[in-house]
Amino acid sequence: MMRFIPFLPRPAFVPVIRLGGTIGSGARGLNDEGLAPLIDRAFSRGKPAAVALLINSPGGSAVQSSLIAARIRRLADEKKVPVHAFVEDVAASGGYWLACAADDIWVDGSSIVGSIGVIFASFGFPDLMARQGVERRVVTAGKSKSLADPFLPQKPEDVERLKALQAPIHQSFIDHVKQARGARLDQTADVFNADVWVGQQAVDLGLVDGVAHMVPKLKALYGEKVKLVPYGRKRSLFQRLGLSLVDQTIGALDDRALWARYGL
Repeated sequence: MMRFIPFLPRPAFVPVIRLGGTIGSGARGLNDEGLAPLIDRAFSRGKPAAVALLINSPGGSAVQSSLIAARIRRLADEKKVPVHAFVEDVAASGGYWLACAADDIWVDGSSIVGSIGVIFASFGFPDLMARQGVERRVVTAGKSKSLADPFLPQKPEDVERLKALQAPIHQSFIDHVKQARGARLDQTADVFNADVWVGQQAVDLGLVDGVAHMVPKLKALYGEKVKLVPYGRKRSLFQRLGLSLVDQTIGALDDRALWARYGL
């Protein structure tokens, strides 16, 4: 006689997408093209109880931040899967844009969060060129073609033009944060001035939901036996062999500058 074996439910599983590094196009940065297959798999394989984002990014491209966040939010809504973001060292600028794709955001007590703003940075060399007897020759069709030329003295009209370009990008960032955080934001504080806050400060302002680490928090939400499935980008053969040395060196300098803004 056959015995009846009761059905044993499988423990919940949560894909964990690591979003670490600067945001931008190319092989080094986090970008929508490179992350799309990984994000799609995380939401589509099986029936995940949730998807977790493990974020450690000082920011970068506003467009790539928007594309990645929109993809995550779109799939979360389509699949009806909650998304939880966990911040490591920093989620600033574009890194915070990514965090706001989640339903809730959790930080370490020392995590740096915020920098809701837009920056344009360059160098100017006109005095150095004059001392060295170097003449700059530029021919353009269109008066704005040499906008913010680092070899020419800075012009007030160029500064105003750059600020005008930054304004709609900044507004898009603000709108994204307001839509994601809603009434949780402290309505009496100016959180959109590109300042950054640490741990509990960000909680008090409503930028994040609390201080918590990923594993214990997900266990509290989905049970002690929840299975965490890591999803991360794979390095290309060229990257593993070090064949793109020049590109990596230049990219590393750019990355270093972004991380250095937060003392990391």
